Amino acid sequence: MPRILTSQLVPAYTGTLPLPFGCGLEAAGIVSAIGSIALEQVGEMKSIEAVFVSAAAGGTGQYVVQLAKLAGNHVIGTCSSDEKVEDLKKIGCDRAINYMKEDVDAVLKKEYPNGVDLVFETVRVTSSVRGFFLQNHAKLIPLHIERLLKLMAEGKLNPGIDPTEFRGLESIPDVVDYMYARKNSGKLIVQLN
Repeated sequence: MPRILTSQLVPAYTGTLPLPFGCGLEAAGIVSAIGSIALEQVGEMKSIEAVFVSAAAGGTGQYVVQLAKLAGNHVIGTCSSDEKVEDLKKIGCDRAINYMKEDVDAVLKKEYPNGVDLVFETVRVTSSVRGFFLQNHAKLIPLHIERLLKLMAEGKLNPGIDPTEFRGLESIPDVVDYMYARKNSGKLIVQLN
């Protein structure tokens, strides 16, 4: 269940999981199974593959980069700034492409002449060969969330929270502007207290 601009979330009892020791509430509150399910169920990700991730510095993109690396893959990710390139390198992205400075198609043709094995595309969805609706995989969500929380608690998965602080409901338009200006690196959180 996506949690966009959510003030409260009251899950059904069957959808609750214990929080592993060492996993913070803030990180646990934004964990999402979308990337995990897309890679494993839809993309049938294996090891030693070349995995391309568009919008890799976004909240879901950062999960995908890290999960692909944990599975033993070479990860290529796109982003919109040099700062985000550095952020991606810190979480294990093998080749971060700043599409504002480099032509993505040219880089892929030159550096990956044999192509890539798996593409996680969130930007140009019309180019998708196979897509999915998360609701069709609802039974898998608790399993994936539990695994992601465990990886976070073990320090193997960074939740990817943008450090910019937003406070109060009145800041929500600023959050949306910040996101659409491509300034965020990771998930954005609005503090309501």
